[in-house]
Amino acid sequence: MKNIENNKGFILILTLVLVAAFSRLIPHAPNFTAVGAMALFGAAHFTKKYLAFVVPIAAMWFSDLFINNFVYASESFVWFQSFQLYTIIPMALIVLAGLFLFKNKVTPSNVLGGSVLATIIFFLVSNFGTWISPYSLFPNTFGGLVSTYVAGLPFALNTLAGDMFFSLALFGSFFLFTTKFPSFKLAKVKSK
Repeated sequence: MKNIENNKGFILILTLVLVAAFSRLIPHAPNFTAVGAMALFGAAHFTKKYLAFVVPIAAMWFSDLFINNFVYASESFVWFQSFQLYTIIPMALIVLAGLFLFKNKVTPSNVLGGSVLATIIFFLVSNFGTWISPYSLFPNTFGGLVSTYVAGLPFALNTLAGDMFFSLALFGSFFLFTTKFPSFKLAKVKSK
């Protein structure tokens, strides 16, 4: 019976992450996405921690694949673009932060703190990636890096709003669903 409950809980978590990833297809303000929230949610709820990395990053890659090849279609199919590293790296760092934050328990305060931390991580890494890109609008100097971060500040506000909104949606949906249907709760894995 516990295995069925674990499967139901896993499917619920997987579904929520996939829906969050593909919410990027809905028209939205720049950077108002579920990127940080997916990583935090995976860190908090996957009992096998490697899945906290693999599932959100894979979901993001698949949504990128769809967006890059069907929404912004080019002449040839694109599997991966180098700038995607600057989304994948912060997602992995956000998962690491989430594993630490949610080590003992998921609470509203650590979800809120995690959302702010996710925004900061994403802002620092993605803007650094923009700066070192050969297509950067700013020179590869310290002043250019500072200019890149300053130019990215308006996007950071949207990232924060998106991280908070989608964290509320993911964590709240999971909490409400598992409260109403307890069989979807994951069994706790005992540490040795």
